[in-house]
Amino acid sequence: MVLSVELSEVLAPALVAGVMVALVHAPLGIEVLKRGIIFIDLAVAQIAGLGLVIAHLFFEHPSEVIVQLAALSSAIVAGLFFRRIERNSPGYQEAIIGCSFVVAASLTILALADHPHGGDEMRDLLSGQLLFVTWNDIAIHLPIYVAILSIWFLKPGWRSGIAFYLLFSVAVTSSVQLTGVYIVFSSLILPALAAVNSPRPHFVAWTVGVLAVVYGIFTAVIFDFPTGPIIVVSFVISCLSTFMIRKLSVYK
Repeated sequence: MVLSVELSEVLAPALVAGVMVALVHAPLGIEVLKRGIIFIDLAVAQIAGLGLVIAHLFFEHPSEVIVQLAALSSAIVAGLFFRRIERNSPGYQEAIIGCSFVVAASLTILALADHPHGGDEMRDLLSGQLLFVTWNDIAIHLPIYVAILSIWFLKPGWRSGIAFYLLFSVAVTSSVQLTGVYIVFSSLILPALAAVNSPRPHFVAWTVGVLAVVYGIFTAVIFDFPTGPIIVVSFVISCLSTFMIRKLSVYK
């Protein structure tokens, strides 16, 4: 009975949130890898996180609407900026994206410097608190993820140009709140890497992502590890395992 209550109140929302992120990030990550803008994940996530921090600094108890608007507007501005760089200075795009991440991270640290719990806030932003996700959080972000996946596969034209950056910014805004910056990056890039040269890249990326989330969450709970870091490690293990399985199948 106790285990059933714990599963319902803690594990189940965390698992659903993690799987949602993995399913949405797989196709986005494949596109990011295709474009060669690897660090856009970190940059947009960190900039959205900076928006969250600023909202909490300016408002003592900001409403959910204010928090979402602060994070989303920050991410969209970043996405539009990176789209402009792609068009005008493509050769410098990755360097500018990397610099943007460093600047956003530094501004976040400065913003939290005098905060009594600044260290905890920064840790939560980076590593996330997936085990503290609630069903209410899922109800807020699930429609966003469903809309993104629907547009992605029903409107392929949205995968290019400015539409990609807008979809990406919206997805990352939700994901960074649910999982933190590190998991956002890992869930976008590592499954996409595992799917390189696969005849079914989306299936491979989805499988790698979902297995990593499930394994990571259960490992964190069983061994009392920090959830964010162990899920990142799980993504690495899942990705490397996929590489090995595919390599062995080639030699057979």
